[in-house]
Amino acid sequence: MTESKAKPNNGLYKRFLKRPMDFILSLMAIIVLSPVLIIVAILVRLKLGSPVLFKQKRPGLNEKIFTMYKFRTMTDEKDENGELLPDSVRLTKFGRMLRSTSLDELPELFNILKGDMSIVGPRPLLERYLPYYTNSEKIRHTVRPGLSGLAQINGRNNLDWDRRLRLDVEYVSYLTFVLDLNIIIKTIMKAIKKEGVNVVDQAELKDLDVERSHSCGN
Repeated sequence: MTESKAKPNNGLYKRFLKRPMDFILSLMAIIVLSPVLIIVAILVRLKLGSPVLFKQKRPGLNEKIFTMYKFRTMTDEKDENGELLPDSVRLTKFGRMLRSTSLDELPELFNILKGDMSIVGPRPLLERYLPYYTNSEKIRHTVRPGLSGLAQINGRNNLDWDRRLRLDVEYVSYLTFVLDLNIIIKTIMKAIKKEGVNVVDQAELKDLDVERSHSCGN
């Protein structure tokens, strides 16, 4: 897909149906999964301490910044200089379990309920990545970011940045109810099988801004 041809699909489903469905389904999921949310919150508090939630600013629809919620998966262990230890050290066995089962992402249901996110859409990435998207890739922000997306069912963190963002563009360009339903079903299957989840030290994964700033400097 070339940059000049990348256009968002503004069909009836996106304009009139997607948001009401997100609200209804996220509310139902919060009600049904409330025992799980409570149990996980208690376990996080006991095993990892306070705060229970990890909060981070992310760009959403039209690049509007919102606060994304997740369950905490790492401790606050620091070295003798007061610096946080590497993720691989702070990520406990319990934290790895939360990530591998995607239970850490359940609080994002409240982001969906509020309207910050959607059940399906490009994953919300770091705010500092905004200057590094190509013109084509920027259309990922013409829809609400999702709990899961096309990139997540096609490799998730195992994809390189170009492929991952290309899938985001493809999703926005061909957004339909059938596509969303297909992504939801495949996401559930992958969560059950624990496929495509990378819980290694995030320092091993080059950040988009680092990768592209280096490539621009070459």
